[in-house]
Amino acid sequence: MKTVEPNGSPELIVKGKLADNERLKDDSNFLRGTITEDLQDKLSGGFRGDNFQLIRFHGMYAQDDRDIRPDLVARKLEPRKNVMLRCRLPGGIMKPEQWLGIDKFATENSDYQSIRITNRQTFQFHGVLKENIKPMHQWLNHLGLDSIATAGDVNRNVLCTSNPVESQLHREAYEWAAKLSEHLLPKTRAYAEIWLDNEKQFSTEDDFQDEEPILGKTYLPRKFKTTVIIPPHNDVDMHANDMNFVAVADESGKSLAGFNVVLGGGLSFAHGTTYTYPTTARDFGYIPVEKLLDCAAAVVTLQRDWGNRVDRKNAKTRYTIERVGLETFKAEVEKRMDHKFEEVRPYELTERGDRIGWIEGEDGLHHLTLFIENGRLIGKKKEGAAEIARIHKGDFRLTANQNLIVAGVAEGDKEAIESIAREYGLISDTTQQRQRAMACVSMPTCPLAMAEAERYLPEFIDHIEVMLEKHGIGDDYLVTRIAGCPNGCGRAMLAELGLVGKAPGRYNMYVGGNRAGTRVPKQLLENATTPEILEKTDELIGRWSKERNAGEEFGDFVIRAGIVKEVKQSSTDFWD
Repeated sequence: MKTVEPNGSPELIVKGKLADNERLKDDSNFLRGTITEDLQDKLSGGFRGDNFQLIRFHGMYAQDDRDIRPDLVARKLEPRKNVMLRCRLPGGIMKPEQWLGIDKFATENSDYQSIRITNRQTFQFHGVLKENIKPMHQWLNHLGLDSIATAGDVNRNVLCTSNPVESQLHREAYEWAAKLSEHLLPKTRAYAEIWLDNEKQFSTEDDFQDEEPILGKTYLPRKFKTTVIIPPHNDVDMHANDMNFVAVADESGKSLAGFNVVLGGGLSFAHGTTYTYPTTARDFGYIPVEKLLDCAAAVVTLQRDWGNRVDRKNAKTRYTIERVGLETFKAEVEKRMDHKFEEVRPYELTERGDRIGWIEGEDGLHHLTLFIENGRLIGKKKEGAAEIARIHKGDFRLTANQNLIVAGVAEGDKEAIESIAREYGLISDTTQQRQRAMACVSMPTCPLAMAEAERYLPEFIDHIEVMLEKHGIGDDYLVTRIAGCPNGCGRAMLAELGLVGKAPGRYNMYVGGNRAGTRVPKQLLENATTPEILEKTDELIGRWSKERNAGEEFGDFVIRAGIVKEVKQSSTDFWD
């Protein structure tokens, strides 16, 4: 890889007092802070000072159970503090024995005894108490897993299209996703020192060091998200991510020739502002497959050097591109990777949902995609997944739609796996509407949540299913998502109908995205109650059923009918 020197380019740097997170990272001694000392503190179940933020770089968020917080506070007791851990799992692929290992830990050491499959194509543990945190990391390492850089101002878990049909193409794409993850990891030994008693991590053959040639001493200005995508399937929601590599097959259609590079997507915004807004990513051009790592390093180092370190709300890559200009950004990426982008190779994105049920791959093996509502495996369904893992000879694939694929099943093993799945309720009749819905975790654990999401979604979908039947289109669906706050985790800002939490029982309602996930929806209702949202949803579905053109999707209809205007690439389009 071409060496990339830090380039301040003073005229392109945002001037002003640095955000306190920059001081925190600079003072952290390459992400160590005083976490080790904090772990010895038995007076509190939480982390103090900078450590509250620093543990994010190690894959954890400090949380507490908000359902029981008021009672504990009233009794002058500390809230039940715990952490959520997100595993690093590039491409979402894991072995059945690893699944059994995470099932064991969740059962024995989590307040909620659940496994949560996230739309970052990995799993999360929720409700892990302080005394179990270090054993958790050591157990993950024993399983061949870690949680390095799944949160914080770094490149996070790399997503890859879960496409078990095109087996060879998917295999190559997954390999590049794994290489990207390793290439962009922090190099500090802090993780091994703090959690593994300085043992060598399983996950890299390179010795870690106190030097960050790509990320820099103060890491990135803000979180950074990367995907590898195999069109036309957009299950990774490409436009929610900073950096995307769209696979381009060779003439045979079986192997990778290169990638289209698509940069600057992102969904987070802040209520009450006009300078934060979601945007879709932009096509930059085509690169041959061998330039992938150089291109990724160029984009990341450029965001490292030019990103906004003054205002974190404007620190994402998309704002850097808009501030300096697309052509300026593109030229600097080309300079740093020592290669010119070629013309974008034609590609199309058509839909995002997982193919629930059995499908056969080109290699003759079979793949069973299990619908997991909100990605939450608990109780009988969690037990069923473990039973499958005990007999499965292939691998598990966690999808960016929060579902579970039992992949690589031989013909003779199908019956046994399906029997277990049915016995434990992992296969049941579900509508397309329910399968195309998603929510973030939100209450009671997320400290940013303003309203319910995961716990409200099933009820909301119940209502929508009734409305679809009532209006004679029960077999149709609209991509529906709920987020407890505007931070973007639930990807509501790429839905045909999205709810974003504003206060308990109140949401902003957005409509006008599309099934392919290439368009941001527009606000229709602000600070609306759930009855108001249900009334408006029923009205819109009624109009859609009567007034739509043949085959017209819900998001396309509400724009054509003038219910909302289409959102383009600017704050004016989103907020006006």
